[in-house]
Amino acid sequence: MLSKLWKKKASMMVGIDIGSYAVKAVLLSQGDNGYILEDYAIEPMPRGAVIDREIQDIEAVGKVIAKIRKKISTSIKESAIAVSGQTVITKVIYMDVALSDEELAGQIEIEADSLIPYPLDEVSLDFEKLSVNESDPSKINVLLSAARTESIGARVEALESGGFSTKVVDVESYAISRTYDLCLSQLPDDASNKMVAMVDLGATMTLFSAANENEHVFSRDQLFGGEQYTRSIVSYYNQSFEEAENAKVKGDLPPNYRFEVLAPFHTILVQQIRRAIQMFLTSSGFDKVDYLLISGGTALVEGVQELLTEELGIYTVIADPFNDMEFAAKIDEDELAKVAPQLMVASGLALRSFSPWHI
Repeated sequence: MLSKLWKKKASMMVGIDIGSYAVKAVLLSQGDNGYILEDYAIEPMPRGAVIDREIQDIEAVGKVIAKIRKKISTSIKESAIAVSGQTVITKVIYMDVALSDEELAGQIEIEADSLIPYPLDEVSLDFEKLSVNESDPSKINVLLSAARTESIGARVEALESGGFSTKVVDVESYAISRTYDLCLSQLPDDASNKMVAMVDLGATMTLFSAANENEHVFSRDQLFGGEQYTRSIVSYYNQSFEEAENAKVKGDLPPNYRFEVLAPFHTILVQQIRRAIQMFLTSSGFDKVDYLLISGGTALVEGVQELLTEELGIYTVIADPFNDMEFAAKIDEDELAKVAPQLMVASGLALRSFSPWHI
């Protein structure tokens, strides 16, 4: 019943984030003073090969991953990847604390049939015991994760064709949450005792996670990202998508772009994040978010950090998962600084080398 890929723990793995615009990879090791960034790579994705985080062209994605394989100069071929989007379901359910693992597995399969809107023979399931339920000590909180087997299989096949073997399949929002400790030093000293929201702003997907006093308490993803900004440039200045994306990255836009395309995108971005925060507060019972960590390529759009601090009234920082790390000699720190916020998911996946946690 359970996919072994979801549980197996490797000694050292490359974290590989397969996105709509690029594949990002991170390799970490562990030294006496903490983690060491051994290598990283980013390789652009052909348009249409991945849509809304679902692989449409396995062969094309495999070719991109093969380029990543050549850039990551290491003998390590084991990898951790992640799934996200509408085909991924995670829920905390409550089970009898006295059940053995075998009994729990059987009971969860029964529960999953009513919780998951897909036939069970089309999904891969995994679960993990969390903690005894505070309200009812006879129950234990159990994290149930499910994803379409087809979605997992496409990723595994693309990784294999690119020269990697897949040892862990994670959930992207959990990978983001796992980087919380890496970024904590960027926030004020009291952050470990506060509510911290993490928002990863990708090309087409926004991942929202929240941690309260160092404990992961919420995650959600939604279809929204920087592609909307690119499409505005396409429409307003009559450029091709590739020209617009290049102009956005290089800042090579007409003088009035701040008023014509940037300000409207800023407005939509604030609305999306405000809505995500409100949904979290409403569903969780918490009353506020104290700090906000933003990451992903869209976090680097001009003025986003300052905008969110001002409009939401929440101290906002652009996340850098390598802020306190040592670097291998080959790492160009200036080049890394330009892309570090885009490597959050890959970094969270690379951390699976050192911990079997669900986040």
